[in-house]
Amino acid sequence: MTTRNTTPQPVHPAREHARSELTRGPFDLLVIGGGILGTSVAWQATQAGLRVAMVDAGDFAGATSSASSKLVHGGLRYLQTGNVRLVAENHRERRALSSDVAPHLVNPMPFLVPVYKGGPHGAAKTAAGVFLYSALSAFGDGLGRVVSPERARRLAPGLRTADLKTVATYHDHQMNDSRVAIMTVRAAVEAGAVALNHAPVVGLRTTHGRVCGADLRDTVTGAEFGVNAQLVLNATGPWVDHLRRMEDPAAAPSVRMSKGAHVVLKTDQPWRAALTIPLDTHRVSFAIPWEGHLLLGTTDEEYTRDPADVGVLQRDIDQILGEAGTAISDDVLDPAQIRYAFAGLRVLPAGGGSTSAAKRETVVTRGRGGMLSIAGGKWTTYRHIGRLVLDRLRKERSVPLSEDMAPPLRTVPLPGLGQPEAVAHRLLADRQPPARLDPLVARHLASHYGNVALDIAELVRADPALGERVHPDGPDIWAQVVYAREHEWAVTVDDVLRRRTTVTVRGLDTGEVRDRTAALLEPLAR
Repeated sequence: MTTRNTTPQPVHPAREHARSELTRGPFDLLVIGGGILGTSVAWQATQAGLRVAMVDAGDFAGATSSASSKLVHGGLRYLQTGNVRLVAENHRERRALSSDVAPHLVNPMPFLVPVYKGGPHGAAKTAAGVFLYSALSAFGDGLGRVVSPERARRLAPGLRTADLKTVATYHDHQMNDSRVAIMTVRAAVEAGAVALNHAPVVGLRTTHGRVCGADLRDTVTGAEFGVNAQLVLNATGPWVDHLRRMEDPAAAPSVRMSKGAHVVLKTDQPWRAALTIPLDTHRVSFAIPWEGHLLLGTTDEEYTRDPADVGVLQRDIDQILGEAGTAISDDVLDPAQIRYAFAGLRVLPAGGGSTSAAKRETVVTRGRGGMLSIAGGKWTTYRHIGRLVLDRLRKERSVPLSEDMAPPLRTVPLPGLGQPEAVAHRLLADRQPPARLDPLVARHLASHYGNVALDIAELVRADPALGERVHPDGPDIWAQVVYAREHEWAVTVDDVLRRRTTVTVRGLDTGEVRDRTAALLEPLAR
């Protein structure tokens, strides 16, 4: 297909360059989908020496991958099913992410497990569980143990103490999933991949019945163009079967979906620990201090409608608050304090039974046209899933990937590597206007960008107005908006306010904020 532009207009040079590069195929691998799986495969494959292209119909991590519980964890609940090996493997990857790959983005967090009279698990079983959980991580985060209700309430001020028998503790990690996703895209691009968001597939290209690329539309300009590749990987998450039916209209469903909703709640007192609240033998609910708020969730119910229509309903909010209420005081769970709510879709293997009991495993299929489809996974093991795909490609000899091009999984750091405390200190060291930053802003930039925060500070130095806060109640500044536009593929207001910054999740994306953000994004169309 020849490139044509249905609504001619100039576009940001970097975006135009990426689109031009995409037409200069063929690539070894075209990854369709820029969520957890797509970004991981693109990063791993580029490290292995392949020429890789990655496209997404919307924004990178624009759907489920930015709607997680923000956890990097071993999976305490998996001990209930006896899957000790899985927990140990998750722990190893969690430790790698937090110590070598992304210590600037993955942060330690103590967790409390309250045990109530009449609850699904007893005190002895819970205590043994957190001890084993700690042992499986080689006690790298300390010893899982039991603490007094008084100590627990100091860490989690809203903890309900009525009928509370004991509280067990363990440690996991949390992250800002959107920031990890963007840094992974950046890592892939710096390694040689070509990436473009807001470019949906309008058709698959075939030669002699084999899928050999895709036709796409740039929704920013309306331009249509094609990408040729030796192999096409379908990593579109909830849309995986939709793309499979483009290849084969008779393709049977390979996955089913479960909706997970969360709410973000403002609290009067800061929490220093998260709660893992057992609901039954399969499910838990979380209450996690996050971005100065409390993140509650999640739901787990089968979803059969259009993935594009997923959203938070009032019954989701009622369920989340009700389940949290088994361990959190009513005065904390005031619906008027909800600042934001979001929902994502877990992609699970097709089959029967409840979604909460379904295995969280990756589904890999190959269609009759040779397109490889992959779905299902979680942030904790996203690097390993990328390697799983490469191992399969090598085994099938689908792409020119030799053994010496694919060493064992390495702990290659994401861009921005640097301890947040040290970066914040550097940001605060220059106390002269216009480079001087508020300490809260400096700590925020350091913990969300690592040493890339120094580049944002340079924008403030060049234009002091960019050092102003986007909203007086939050730590994000306007320089982040400009940086997102110039270096992080941000196109829309939501790209910036929800996924590049924390403005939306704090409930601060007012009409005035959105208008000014849109104005700063206008250079994209100059």
